[in-house]
Amino acid sequence: MTTSEQQQVLDDWLKQHKALIFKVVRAYSLNAMDQGDLFQEIMIQVWSSIPAFKNKSSVTTWLYRIALNTAIKWTAKAQRHAKAESLDSLENVLQESGVQGDERLAWLYEEIHRLNEIDRSVALLLLDGFSYKEMASILGITETNVGVKINRIKKQLITASKKLNLYGI
Repeated sequence: MTTSEQQQVLDDWLKQHKALIFKVVRAYSLNAMDQGDLFQEIMIQVWSSIPAFKNKSSVTTWLYRIALNTAIKWTAKAQRHAKAESLDSLENVLQESGVQGDERLAWLYEEIHRLNEIDRSVALLLLDGFSYKEMASILGITETNVGVKINRIKKQLITASKKLNLYGI
């Protein structure tokens, strides 16, 4: 695969799936600076994985695996490493139209951010409508474990929403 072909694949994937990547970035980092760093790290991992993609899974599943694994590793690092490439050309990608003003969505991302890494991943996959089987495959856990985690996450969110008088939103 040539570099230009690899760049075209990256551009196409980014156009079609930037919301997926944005969700992971937002769930694993709350401030703009960290979001930029994590986004860049995910994009580097996606770029380097393109030649290995063999269409054995969907692009969405592939990107989720890369994004979630990268985010989990990124959050575990004690020290952030500065990246050589600038995000200036990708800055507008991190902005989703109409999302900034929704306090309920901001609350949801804050609550998801409070979950442990695996539970965050389950929550994001659930919000995107993945089946238990698909979630289990992406995360490397059993379908039963996925179900247990989803029930616990729902209970946590309900409890948190009641504390803030947001139940029923």
